[in-house]
Amino acid sequence: MGVQSNPVRMREMEAVLADIESHPWPDDIARARALYDAMGPPIAPDIRTATVRIGKVRAQTMTPPHTDQDRALLFLHGGGFVYGSLVSHGGMAAEISRASRCKALQLDYRLAPEYSFPARIEDACAAYEWLLDTGLAPQKTAIVGDSAGGGLALSTLVALKTKQRPLPGAVICVSPWVDMEATGESYRTRQSVDPIVDRSIVNLVTRLYLKGQDPKISTASPIRAELAGFPPLLIQVGEREILFSDAEGLARKAGAAGVDVTLEEWQGMIHVWHLYYPILSAGRDAIARIGEFILQNTAGDELSRGTRDRDGGTLHIRIL
Repeated sequence: MGVQSNPVRMREMEAVLADIESHPWPDDIARARALYDAMGPPIAPDIRTATVRIGKVRAQTMTPPHTDQDRALLFLHGGGFVYGSLVSHGGMAAEISRASRCKALQLDYRLAPEYSFPARIEDACAAYEWLLDTGLAPQKTAIVGDSAGGGLALSTLVALKTKQRPLPGAVICVSPWVDMEATGESYRTRQSVDPIVDRSIVNLVTRLYLKGQDPKISTASPIRAELAGFPPLLIQVGEREILFSDAEGLARKAGAAGVDVTLEEWQGMIHVWHLYYPILSAGRDAIARIGEFILQNTAGDELSRGTRDRDGGTLHIRIL
């Protein structure tokens, strides 16, 4: 692994790590959920929000200033399918919406252990269909997810493809968790440098999520899915993540399947560093790049098409 040499990033990351260390993760699920919500950055006051209900779950719409009304993104939060909510990721989702200049629908999908697989895939598919029912064209939409939500974004595409439903114009996976069997080497080699996720947590949430179901099912472990025909894919992963192999393996498999995929490795960054955007410039920079990617693949105008990389099926690897 490389050495983080940017002094500004280093100072900012020190502040982030100090904040993480000052909030030890509780063993109790209810207390951990409350802590996760408390640590999430708030939604900026200039973002208009409204609560909606989609099927069995809540969601909220977000409308930043200067929004294109004919485009939208679906945001799926992380938290191992056990933690996370509209509160924990509201600020992050709102800033991605702002950077993308489009509306956002943030989903409060059903969590484990109260609801096991595939409840949240059903919820995510229903939310995507809800967006289309508002009159949006599929190519004018994007699905964004972080961590478990990144895996859920792909599982949603697998389910939509199986149903022969139209797919969105872009998908973005931040620090994605896509391998329920945790087979990647980074689960060993990067364990000591990841301050947020460790193998014991992965084992716990996998057990609570699957409840004995086969981890090889493609909608559970989308790295095992047939990815051909998927829309352009952006994957962002931090250098210090035990999930690094999930991101890298997904990128290589998607590229081999003919998907136009970009893998960004962010030096010195940790799991879903975007959540620390108020104090971490790399978080703001990564969010801005997500916004650019969504614009390029959903705007549908001549300017956008002119800037889009046309090398379909190419794997682009960038170290930032």
